Amino acid sequence: MSRKKHSKKHSKKQKNSSQFYFINWGLFVLSTILSAMVACYMYKYSFLAFRNINLIYAAVLAIVFFVALVTLLRKKGRILLMVLLLLTNLVTGMALYAFKSTADFSKKINNTASISEIEMSVLVPADSAIADVKELTTVLTPLRSDQANIEELLTHIQSDKNVTLIPQEVDSYQSAYDQIMSGSAQAMVMNGAYESLLEIAYPDFKEKVKKIYSYTLTKSVAPEDQASQEQATKSGVFNIYVSGIDTYGSISTVSRSDVNIILTVNVNTHKILLTTTPRDSYVQIPDGGGNQYDKLTHAGIYGVEASVKTLENLYGIDIQYYARINFTSFLNLIDLLGGVDIMNDQAFVAGGNDFPVGTVHLNSEKALVFVRERKSLESGDNDRGRNQIKVISAIINKLASVDSIANISSVVTGLQNSVQTNMDLETIMAIANKQLSSGSKFNVTSQDVTGTGSTGELPSYAMPNAALYMYSLDPASVEAAKQRMSAIVEE
Repeated sequence: MSRKKHSKKHSKKQKNSSQFYFINWGLFVLSTILSAMVACYMYKYSFLAFRNINLIYAAVLAIVFFVALVTLLRKKGRILLMVLLLLTNLVTGMALYAFKSTADFSKKINNTASISEIEMSVLVPADSAIADVKELTTVLTPLRSDQANIEELLTHIQSDKNVTLIPQEVDSYQSAYDQIMSGSAQAMVMNGAYESLLEIAYPDFKEKVKKIYSYTLTKSVAPEDQASQEQATKSGVFNIYVSGIDTYGSISTVSRSDVNIILTVNVNTHKILLTTTPRDSYVQIPDGGGNQYDKLTHAGIYGVEASVKTLENLYGIDIQYYARINFTSFLNLIDLLGGVDIMNDQAFVAGGNDFPVGTVHLNSEKALVFVRERKSLESGDNDRGRNQIKVISAIINKLASVDSIANISSVVTGLQNSVQTNMDLETIMAIANKQLSSGSKFNVTSQDVTGTGSTGELPSYAMPNAALYMYSLDPASVEAAKQRMSAIVEE
């Protein structure tokens, strides 16, 4: 009887041993696959490439691999090996998730930066009996200022509806609107990027018209000079243009730029200079702006490239990278982060909210009011620009401190829908690793250019018939800003 029991125990032991053996081999194969994938991501995108952390991590993975392989072949230490492989798989799995999520996120915001979307429409008065473009023969078109987009729309209508609309030239979208509202014309073409401009002159614009046809044009954004970008990354000195828009729909939608900030970055000296240019600055706008003078914010309706070139010409600099932020969706992240705190240096009341001097806690709703307000502020648009920088900085700081894994997915989704940039992940990691290797914090300073404002005295290229507020920049202030930028670059 004892021999029989002993035999059963021995058989059970062998069975358990066999089970451990196959489980460990399965864990080993999984560990090898995960480690290989982590290594690929780590070296392709330069993750952890500072202070030799990537080399140390790779060495640890290699040691685990060889120790596990030898232990498996010798059939020793099965339980300890299983624990080791489980821990290794857990760590490498988390690392792989983080690396892949970051790479996918970067790809998404790069892809949206490579295109621009423009909604082109045919409008008629809201009370018009016309309901289809087939009922039209002519349409008002400001070909002088928007020829390429208008011609593409008319070509699409001809293909889609088999209707050939004859364009009637007007000098602006504003003139076209005035004519259809007066009854002297039936319909007009409308570029969605100009709608916000017309709403300034006609607050009830959207209620007064109806769209009988709409088509979204998708255009490729011309890439920046790659050689210049590579040289900037290598030298550690570069400029980033941050454009803040406030529009609904895709982040790729062409829109006015309400926030215009240039980050002059010197990674070598750990200094960043933020230069804010007021949105109403009266500046010369190239490309779609016809090299004519207009509000800086209007440069955005011709695409982000026009805004970049406008500021390059104004300050005599090269801007290698840009980032566009949609404030409406970007600020929604604040609620996911549990709110942000900013230091307010000027008390004001806006949108039914009181913003006292001192530390102010903002949710997304209050933050949107805070970044939009300018009329209640002493320096108007300049102070609004400073407030926008405060909120952007607060969000970035809060994002950097997020430690709840439950929020990561929501945060990444929100960022994908509210941010786009032409700076690829390899460049971002090269800059980040260089900074992390130094162990020093950035010294961030800011400046804004000043001038004098007037209404109705200076003409707008985009809105020639409107009496708009313009901000004439002080040449001395612009020159001083140039000198400070140059000082950061040359240190």
